[in-house]
Amino acid sequence: MFRLWGKVFKDNKMIRDTVICNTSDDTRTHKIFHALEEICHEFDLSKPIWLDATIEDFKKHDRTRFYQDNFMDCIDFDYLEIHIIEE
Repeated sequence: MFRLWGKVFKDNKMIRDTVICNTSDDTRTHKIFHALEEICHEFDLSKPIWLDATIEDFKKHDRTRFYQDNFMDCIDFDYLEIHIIEE
């Protein structure tokens, strides 16, 4: 089972979180994109842009943070973090 944990932080405190589970036979990349879409829908956010630094961080650590630079709209928190917790 694939599980992705999405967390929103403001002032070094987690203010929202959710875990998205996926048992489909999709590729890992598709599971990540679908889970991120679900997280953004649940938190009422626009989809963030994957910058080069974001991609590299995710490849190394299976987690990354999306800051204001990753969003087209203004956000009222410091960052959105996603983290693969099970594959």
